[in-house]
Amino acid sequence: MLTKLAGLIVMLALVVAAAEKEWPGYGGGPAQTRYSGLKQINRSNVSQLRVAWAYDTQDGQGASQTQPIMVDGVLYGVTPKHKIIALNAATGKLLWKFDSGIEGRGPNRSVAYWSDGASHRVFAAVQSYLYALDASSGKPIPGFGDVGSESAGRIDLRRDLGRDPEKQSLVLTSPGIVYQDLLIVGGRTPEALPSPLGDIRAYDVRSGKLRWAFHTIPHPDEFGYGTWPKDAWTYTGSANNWAGMALDEKRGIVFVPTGSAATDFYGADRLGDNLFANSLLALKARTGERLWHFQAVKHDI
Repeated sequence: MLTKLAGLIVMLALVVAAAEKEWPGYGGGPAQTRYSGLKQINRSNVSQLRVAWAYDTQDGQGASQTQPIMVDGVLYGVTPKHKIIALNAATGKLLWKFDSGIEGRGPNRSVAYWSDGASHRVFAAVQSYLYALDASSGKPIPGFGDVGSESAGRIDLRRDLGRDPEKQSLVLTSPGIVYQDLLIVGGRTPEALPSPLGDIRAYDVRSGKLRWAFHTIPHPDEFGYGTWPKDAWTYTGSANNWAGMALDEKRGIVFVPTGSAATDFYGADRLGDNLFANSLLALKARTGERLWHFQAVKHDI
């Protein structure tokens, strides 16, 4: 059992034993079930839990919202100031730490993991940047993102939105979903204007190149375009996914909940139902094609 207290990562255990199960993704894995079938800790012995080890991130008091993942006996997590760490899950020993040089703030709920057997990568967000790290060393992957530049190893999520990236405010507070060789991400944006578009995007896990994008504020000739004022996609924003997604790997469907349109408390300048704000989207994970949607609140104010 794992818990997070201020800057401490604390492991509680009855006995030190080899892990029979893993926790390979935020929420337990792509399906986001938050469930484990492990039975070593149960109602009859939970009162006997004792601290097995503790790791101090040395970030002090911080507004930390993070859930480490575990793959092959290694915990990968995020500190309150958004440094990425890898710990031996049995002992709490620090294996490596990645410091981007940017002091992160606010929620950063976890990281994502991908492997093809030969390459093993951890995808971690620090503010608007998404890093691809070598899972064994914590070093950025030089072939990912802006190859050959000082920004190699990362991509800037403010790009690929059709607007000046320097004027966009977008951070990744929940990790992306890995499907085959794609990393599918949303992002947290302001829900008051000016605000970036809340596009759902899939990036190639090896190169960092954009593979597809779903426009939550539809462009001309796209389904739902008529539920907004004309050309709203050029000036309004949000209808974003900040809370994370769930994946049906067998069917290749990613389920994406979205939040409010901007401005969230004023809707007179965005007449219409405002698809796909306040919706649950079912998209083909491979292509981003919409299969169906359910809009919980039309024209939310």
